[in-house]
Parts: sequence; structure tokens; C-alpha cells
Amino acid sequence: MRLEVCCLDRVGLAKDILMVLEGYGINLIAIDASNQGFLYLQFAEVNFDTLSELLPLIRKVEGVHDVRTVSFMPSEQEHYALKTLLKTLPDSVFSIDVKGRVRIVNESALMTVGMSEHEILDEPLNHWVQGFNFSRWLSETLVLAQATRVNIGQNEYLAEMLPIYLPDESDKSILAGAVVSLKSPARVGKQFNALQSQTTGFESVLATSDKMKEVLVQARRMAQLDAPLLITGETGTGKELMARACHDASMRREHPFIAINCAALPDSAAEEELFGFVSNGEIVKRGFFEEGKGGTVFLDEIAEMSKSAQVKLLRLLQDGTFRRLGEDREVRADVRIICSTQKNLAELCQTGEFREDLYYRIHVLSFHMPSLRERKVDVIPLTEMFLEHYSQQLSIPIRRISAQCREHLLNYAWPGNVRQLKNAIFRAVSMWDGSAELSVEQLKLPSYAEGFGYFDHQFEGSLDQAMKQFESSLLRRLYPAYPSTRQLAKKLGVSHTAIANKLREYKISKQK
Repeated sequence: MRLEVCCLDRVGLAKDILMVLEGYGINLIAIDASNQGFLYLQFAEVNFDTLSELLPLIRKVEGVHDVRTVSFMPSEQEHYALKTLLKTLPDSVFSIDVKGRVRIVNESALMTVGMSEHEILDEPLNHWVQGFNFSRWLSETLVLAQATRVNIGQNEYLAEMLPIYLPDESDKSILAGAVVSLKSPARVGKQFNALQSQTTGFESVLATSDKMKEVLVQARRMAQLDAPLLITGETGTGKELMARACHDASMRREHPFIAINCAALPDSAAEEELFGFVSNGEIVKRGFFEEGKGGTVFLDEIAEMSKSAQVKLLRLLQDGTFRRLGEDREVRADVRIICSTQKNLAELCQTGEFREDLYYRIHVLSFHMPSLRERKVDVIPLTEMFLEHYSQQLSIPIRRISAQCREHLLNYAWPGNVRQLKNAIFRAVSMWDGSAELSVEQLKLPSYAEGFGYFDHQFEGSLDQAMKQFESSLLRRLYPAYPSTRQLAKKLGVSHTAIANKLREYKISKQK
């Protein structure tokens, strides 16, 4: 039970209220005083009848204006606000006393040292953190804030130490301990980069693999040129991210970057959205090419653009002009066009689905975004980057990646590439269950092409071999769920004799 008493600042007021409580045999648990004319009391729960008698008696105390029940004490609110802040901080935080012993620790710190709270409280911080003597520092005549490198095991951290001073009655300060915050080198580097004025957007593109580094070299060069650029690659490889990075690194960086998904533009509205619309001599709508004046227009999935829009885009690329729908006057465009596609435009030109002359116009400069399975070296660094990003965004401690999870991430096919990885990490972080490690189960990745993977340019063999490989993989996956030849045969719609023969041929048993 908690009460808020609105009252005057009178000597003896609290004593008079306590006497009222004593008359009912109520033992006070806590009391808070506010300099804004409020007194807060906490005691054990009482029944409604007792409370109905108690409140009028407190109101009769001299200097009391009003009294009411409240849900929490101010000190409780401050305590739990601090606890929530510490819990959600991605950095490891320790509060130590003047002897260097741990008094408060957050969850990130517990994960860093690999201990539980009861094992670390009241123990010297130097048991785990080496490279700085905390007790010696706190015993100095004047304790000042410091920052230095420390180690926990084999891992290095930047430690920031802030002394805690409490004021006494003579306006002097009393040292009560310190707060120690640990940051990993990677986190320090990211915080530093965030403060720098970035002239390009390529800093946001992670490239550990040689293949991706080569793409970045090409993209940086092409970003400086004002010619049309075509970016190819599978879905989810980061084509729009690279297009935006090219814009940010170009002379047009101060002007708009407009991204348009051609697949989402209906044929009937494509020309109006791209080039604008005029009715009765008045401009009803300005198109994207006009709104992006001085900047860059990114046409995502250019292969999906309607035939009529392709014709007008070709004209724009040829002489730099276009016409709004409903108008004969030509408008000069001042934009750079960057296109992307996951389809083979050369093949579409052969079938007549894409204009060949337009293809050559947009294919002045080009580079290809590799799939995630072609840059496996980047999988774990990308996972760690997304894990840290979403952990900070959702205010939960950053987790480690389990060894089993690392192996699964490296062996997975990633049909959705970086986008699929990013979404999987976001889902795992948002559904955090309090565990210290990211597990395979938390990723919830769908089974994809297990056993045979992608049949791409690296595949060697005949069609018959490929079919057998697929057949073997399918049976290996289904047999545990349908553990008899009759059940499996019924599932696949064939005779149980045929299934038995296939299982023998591929040496598949129940144990597997």
C-alpha cells in the first residue's frame, strides 16, 4: 500500500502521521519526501474498511491538504528506471564501491564475463577485468574520471571510469564508488564513424570477401561518372543500397535520390508517375524525373517496366528530354539514371520482352552484385552487424552467436541473400527469450534445397545425375516423418515396392 500526502513543509508533520498509522498497528516500510509539498508512505496492504478510516484521519493532521493511494513511490520509479536503463544498455556496466567490489551489474556485463549475478556481486571487479587497478585508483586523494584499455580473458575493451561523489551537509563531496563502462573496439569504431561527416555511402557497405571488395572498387569509380548505370544481381543482394551509395559519392549528392520499383507500377499509371500529367494546360502531377531534378532516379527492376514507358525512357536517355502526359512541350531532365534488375536483360531482348536499344542505353556502366553464397566470408560479419544494430534498436543486450549457429549460417543456401539474413536476425532479436546466445532454432530459417542446393554454373554432371541427387535428398528428408515404405509411398503417390527399391539404391535407412 502506498499513499501520497499533499502537505505543508511543517516540522513534526511526519511524526503526527506516523502516530495515526501506529494507532492502527501499521508498520511503515518506506517514506519519501519531496520538496514540492508531497510525502509518500509505503506499508503493508490493509483492508478497505481500515483504509476508509485511515485516510480521513490523516487529512485531519495539521498541514495536510489531501491524501490518496498511488501505484508506486518516487524512489521505486527511479530504481526501476535505472534498472531498465542498465538492462537495455548494449555496453557492459559495473557499479563498484570504494574497495573496487561490484555492487550493481547489467546483463551485458554478465554476458561479457560469463557469470551469473550472484557470482559477481560483492566480488572485486579485478577478478575479471585486468589491466587497471580499480581499488588503487579509488584510494587516491583526488579521484578523477579515466579511460584506458583493459582485458577480460583474451578480449580487449575500452574502459571508462566515472567516480561517484555524494554531497554532504558541509557542501563537500564524499566518494561513494565508481561506474565502469566497457566498450569493445568494434563498437568504439562504429561510434567514432557515426560522428564523422561521411562524403559517400560506401562506408555502410560491409565487404570482407575479395569478391565484394572488387565490386566496391568498381562502384566507387562509376559513382563519379554521370552516365547511366546498370546494377545486376539476385533479389536481396543490396542493389538499392549500392545505388544510394553511388548517389552519395557523386556530384549530385546534395540533390534528391528517388527510388522507384518498376514492378509495383501498374502499366496504366507508369507513364504518369514517371513523366507527369497535364490537364487543360495545367500541371496536375509532376513525374519522378522532374521531382528528382539535379539528383538521381533509381529504377529498380527495370525489366518490369511497361513497353510504352520504355519508349519514353529511351527518348529521355537519347536527348535528355521527355513530355508529360497530355502535353506536347518537351521538358529537359537533369537527372542521373541508375537501373537494377535480377533478370537477364540480354535474353529478354532476344525474346522481345525488353527493348534492345534501351538495353544498350542503360548498360553504359554496370557491375554485378554477388549472391551471399558467393561471399560466404561476409556471412558472419553481416550477422554480427545486424545483431548489434537490432539489439541497440530494440534495447536488449547483444548476444553471442553459438558455434552451431555459426556453422548453420555458413552452410545455409540463402536464397533471399542479405535481405533474408537481415530479416532472420531481426526476427530472432525481436523474439528474444533472455538467452545469452543466438541459436539455430531462433533464426527459424526455412529448409531450402537441402542436399542439392543451387544448380548453377558450378554444377557438374548430367540431368539424370541431378534428378537422382534431388530424389535422394527428398527421400532423406521425408523418410523420418513417414518411417515406413507404405507411408512414404502413399505420401508420394507411388507403390511401396518402388519406394523400397529407391531407399536401397540410395542406401537410406531409418537411422539416417
